[in-house]
Amino acid sequence: MKSSAIFTRAAAGALALGLSTAAFADTWRYAHEEFEGDVQDVYALAFKDYIEDNSEHTLEVYRFGELGESDDIMEQAQSGILEFVNQSPGFSGAWLPAAQIFFVPYLLPTDEQTVYEFFDESEAIHEMFPELYAEHGLELLKMYPEGEMVVTADEPVTSPAEFDNKKIRVMTNPLLSETYNAFGATPTPLPWGEVYGGLQTGVIDGQENPIFWIESGGLYEVSPNLIFTGHGWFVTASMANKEFFDSLSSDEQQMLREAADYAYGVTMEHIQGLADESLAKIQEASDEVTVTRLTDEQIQAFKERAPQVEEAYLEMTGEDGAMLLEQFKADLEAVQGN
Repeated sequence: MKSSAIFTRAAAGALALGLSTAAFADTWRYAHEEFEGDVQDVYALAFKDYIEDNSEHTLEVYRFGELGESDDIMEQAQSGILEFVNQSPGFSGAWLPAAQIFFVPYLLPTDEQTVYEFFDESEAIHEMFPELYAEHGLELLKMYPEGEMVVTADEPVTSPAEFDNKKIRVMTNPLLSETYNAFGATPTPLPWGEVYGGLQTGVIDGQENPIFWIESGGLYEVSPNLIFTGHGWFVTASMANKEFFDSLSSDEQQMLREAADYAYGVTMEHIQGLADESLAKIQEASDEVTVTRLTDEQIQAFKERAPQVEEAYLEMTGEDGAMLLEQFKADLEAVQGN
């Protein structure tokens, strides 16, 4: 009888522990904007690994198209359907104007090491952006760069004059439209799902993306002229629904921050050399591809048009944008000084 009672109490204790664990073990959802194996997917899977290795929770990762396009997954994250979302300021710029700072051309340098150090150390990134995202119901976990922006077009371009009358696809981002207006092109907003077909049919004449995305999305097949203008980097952000994040214990919040730090480290290692690898794959796959790297003199012709985009940014964003831009430049100067 005694041993039976001990067994019963032990079994009840184990069941209670199991129920307690189950009660706190949730399945969370994370959606991003890219395909399997792309940079955001690398980040998401590293984030997932850390969470599942360090908690009882599991994380489901959804890739481009599985829950809709960028605007769809952001709406789901802000409404609480998704716990986590990854979205570029290229899309969030419509509702968070200050985030369009990444589309002021020639603000970020093209030197990889300088860019990495900037994202590691920037006060604008680590202190100012979280406050801006919080105002829209989002907890900013990490902002990170994916790669230098490369333009593809129906023919090589080396000057603003050669962009004349070219319809260049842009994200739903007012400042990016200002950039291509300044460059002499005709900016044409288009959802990502329509870009390949738009290039194929001539609805648009070109687009911009980091080179790995041009390769993985097959854009070079219908837009084979690659133009390295040196005007900026593609940047993205990993976020949590703020109400969900605030409901977690301090330990769980810390675990998620550590997961974001871990995923960031994995991702930064992944993108080193990725552009060269992607370009090599493109050139191996197609004999029609041309690569145009603008000279310093050619770049200068585009740089001379950048101030009008910066002015437009300040008009769109007011005091928030002015403060962010000032800090952004100070952070860059500090990194470049080092």
